[in-house]
Amino acid sequence: MDIFLLFISAIFVNNILLAQYLGNCPYLGCSKEKGVAFGMGAAVFFVIVLATVITFLIQKYVLNTMHLQYLQTIVFILVIAALVQFVEMFLKKMVPPLYKSLGIFLPLITTNCAVLGVAILVQRKEFDLFTSTMYSIAASAGFLLAIILMAGIRERFEITRIPRAMQGVPSGLIMAGIMSLAFMAFKGMIA
Repeated sequence: MDIFLLFISAIFVNNILLAQYLGNCPYLGCSKEKGVAFGMGAAVFFVIVLATVITFLIQKYVLNTMHLQYLQTIVFILVIAALVQFVEMFLKKMVPPLYKSLGIFLPLITTNCAVLGVAILVQRKEFDLFTSTMYSIAASAGFLLAIILMAGIRERFEITRIPRAMQGVPSGLIMAGIMSLAFMAFKGMIA
């Protein structure tokens, strides 16, 4: 039951994008088309889950045992950068159209604060490895859900008349705020 609540909390109530405001750059930059949004969400999902597991093990068995906790952020960023390079090489070789459509936002996953945020949050909350992995999966699913929903809304905006000053990022930010409010309605599910 606790894992179920963790999932509901991470996906809906404490959504990494809509409640904690981490990872907004790719959220606004890659949410213009559903296909691109799904590709970015899947890439971020993969990186968050693997980065969380690897950084958890590094923190527990290397940094803590050698009393090098102060190197946490630097080490975590290096791990994330290596994983993003792996994803970039894979997409370039296996899915070239997606690689081209993600453009500059793919290497920017390295500096995506959602990835680093989840890796650090599981350390701060002192989760065990299983709970950390489940939390990273749920947080990634929340990211994926939010970016796909935003892409659907923004695709709809393309066929709607919107004042010129509100087109693009302004309407995206307003919709992100409204989605954040909508996701807050799930707060009543968690006691």
